[in-house]
Amino acid sequence: MVSFGYWGYIGDWFCSAQGGTLLTLSHRDHTACQAVSDVLSRVGDKWTVLVVELLSDGPMRFNELRRLIGNISQKMLTSTLRGLERDGLVTRTVYPTIPPRVDYELTDLGRDLRVPVKGLALWARANIGKINSARTRFDADQV
Repeated sequence: MVSFGYWGYIGDWFCSAQGGTLLTLSHRDHTACQAVSDVLSRVGDKWTVLVVELLSDGPMRFNELRRLIGNISQKMLTSTLRGLERDGLVTRTVYPTIPPRVDYELTDLGRDLRVPVKGLALWARANIGKINSARTRFDADQV
């Protein structure tokens, strides 16, 4: 059996080639993968990136966010903001006024998230044509 290792961004991966079988990958420390998976589950949904991008301009009220996003239900925006707050990416500040005023703002951690999200957005915009072409070819082959 031949083994070789590679230290990558998400952890220590080891590949083993076995005679007559496919190359198998095993990971010795799943905590790094779990951390990446957890973060991607937060930022990988449809609304989180939009909310983070809008809040990067400064604090906003709930209805202001909802108006700017457009096609989002109150329930979904509430769920997205609560998830971001739970993960320490957004703060929710309630002001004792009548009617009550609630502002949402990115934390330092939330502002740090803008850098990789922007990088992903740039990559997506630069490669969407290639992705769409690949999908078209794949779909045509499936018929």
